[in-house]
Amino acid sequence: MIEEVFTLSNFSEKRVDKVIQDDNLDYIHMIFNQDEGLPIHTANSNVYMTVLQGTLSIGLNEEKVKAYPAGTLLKIPYRTKMNVRNENPETLALIVIKAPSPRTLQKNH
Repeated sequence: MIEEVFTLSNFSEKRVDKVIQDDNLDYIHMIFNQDEGLPIHTANSNVYMTVLQGTLSIGLNEEKVKAYPAGTLLKIPYRTKMNVRNENPETLALIVIKAPSPRTLQKNH
């Protein structure tokens, strides 16, 4: 078999599953219920965030929090301050891709 197969979790509780982490990229599946999210942090790579379900509430750098519905893809530059939250009743599901892999960036800096 040439391909590698990965299965995404189908849960409703908070999860951050690092599905793939290699030298090319990080592929992360995240699920947050209302009032859950990530700690405020700075992006350690270029971040591509796809909203699969629910509404993403995100504040970038010093901007006000904005809401993005399912079907939205965000491209967030390296070293951007991020506040990722679910401020809505519906469960939020995201796919986050970091490219290049943060490990690759760390090796080169």
